[in-house]
Amino acid sequence: MRIKRRKYSVSNHSSNDIESPNHSLPNEQNKGLSTKLAENEEMLREIFQACSDIVFRPISSNPRVLLIYTDGLIDTKTLDKVVLSPILFNETTRGLNGDLTSGRIIQEQMVAISQIQTVSTVGDVSDGILKANIVLLVDGENKALIADLKGFEKRTVEEPAGEASIRGPRDGFTETLRINTSLIRRRIRSPKLKMESVTIGQVSQTDIVLVYIDGIVSNTILEEVRKRIERIQIDGVLESGFIEEFIEDTPWSPFPQIQNTERPDIVCASLLEGKVAIIVDNTPFALILPMTFWTGLQAVEDYYERSIYTTFVRFVRYSLLNIALLLPSLFVALSTYHQQLIPTNLLVSIANSREGVPFPTFVETLLMEFMFEGLREAGIRMPKAVGSAVSIVGALVIGQAAVQAGIVSAPVVIVVATTGIASFAIPRYNFGAAYRLLRFPMLILAGMLGLYGIISGLLLMIIHLLGLRSFGIPYMSPVAPLISQNLKDVFIRAPRWSMNERPAFFSGANKKRIPEGQQPSPKRGRAGK
Repeated sequence: MRIKRRKYSVSNHSSNDIESPNHSLPNEQNKGLSTKLAENEEMLREIFQACSDIVFRPISSNPRVLLIYTDGLIDTKTLDKVVLSPILFNETTRGLNGDLTSGRIIQEQMVAISQIQTVSTVGDVSDGILKANIVLLVDGENKALIADLKGFEKRTVEEPAGEASIRGPRDGFTETLRINTSLIRRRIRSPKLKMESVTIGQVSQTDIVLVYIDGIVSNTILEEVRKRIERIQIDGVLESGFIEEFIEDTPWSPFPQIQNTERPDIVCASLLEGKVAIIVDNTPFALILPMTFWTGLQAVEDYYERSIYTTFVRFVRYSLLNIALLLPSLFVALSTYHQQLIPTNLLVSIANSREGVPFPTFVETLLMEFMFEGLREAGIRMPKAVGSAVSIVGALVIGQAAVQAGIVSAPVVIVVATTGIASFAIPRYNFGAAYRLLRFPMLILAGMLGLYGIISGLLLMIIHLLGLRSFGIPYMSPVAPLISQNLKDVFIRAPRWSMNERPAFFSGANKKRIPEGQQPSPKRGRAGK
């Protein structure tokens, strides 16, 4: 398997200017904690200078205790109940004189929190504070106690609005990393499901998780993903799209090489095929890689409905895909250069409707396509309550007014509207955006060269797709190169019991969905015979 390797960079800095997150802390943050609480407090106050949301809560006791946390990221009710109250009022943790005995006693008896760790450097303390933990420093101790007490606001698990399905689970990813990983773990309850944690972003320090199934994933693909992620050097990661742009093979291709989704069931299905998922904190969109051309045309219902219905829907979808790409350019080519290919009655009707129109067919088609894209974009950006109404009413009003004013002809409006409807049949937004983008070059080629321009554009697109790769995997696989046993889930969707092999390019050692000798055969005839 051939895998492209390239260097990723975000600026012209030298390697000494940009370091990995683990080595980007100032020297004072790499210092060890002192046994004197006053010195530790002074260093931390200097680090968090002008940070009004960082709370320093001294506790008057002997020895003194300092509590530090980020306001707004902590569950303050639990903090009062399980941390402050035991320290101030619990007599079992005090000596004969009523003083706190040691930091070890605080850790073992007082802080009733499930996740606790001790650290010994100033940098680890500051990282713990910024990651929504509380930090306890005790005078006379050169170690700090970090306890997980997250309590920030988070969105509830709900169905993704952009990937709604008629049949299937109704839960979707949220902006909280551990909620997203738990949704995957609920579906795949196996110790072979691995989740590797990585921190990216020198300033943002964003947590990402690399998810795969050991034994099913290809080790070659997994190692390549790790290398590309390790080479990312950037100050902040705010969304999974930041990661996607750094690790894709061909950035200038209109076709996406990495799939994104908000649905945990799609992630789990991809993991069972041998793919790798990347979960990024603070975003509900997970990345799945590698991606092929056919993945962009598969909807979630394809695997929850019966195969015969899914196969029919796929044929409809593929037909609409060709209409979304070629219908405007074919109309321009035929009506401008190849009128002899149009039936006489239809040609007369088109000619009558174009009477009085001041623009050539190419110009009016290009103008209407641009207006339709503008209406669609406006409908997406506007509030949901009025967005759909504005786009529909705008299309009707502008189209009808343009026809009545004689600016465009009625056939052009019909062609553009049909093309827009066909483009909505593409299940994935980023994949549909590629065809929306390619529609304009195809339209220009048709206006210049007619059918020869369309054929030339199709040949260039096919050549590009055949040479495109996603993490070393051919983008058109399993059609090119041809793997006949994997064609059961490309143009058709074969019954579940017949798809007993994983995709050959993705999977590792374990390539069987159904073990040998366990594949069921469908019962034929009436029951009892």
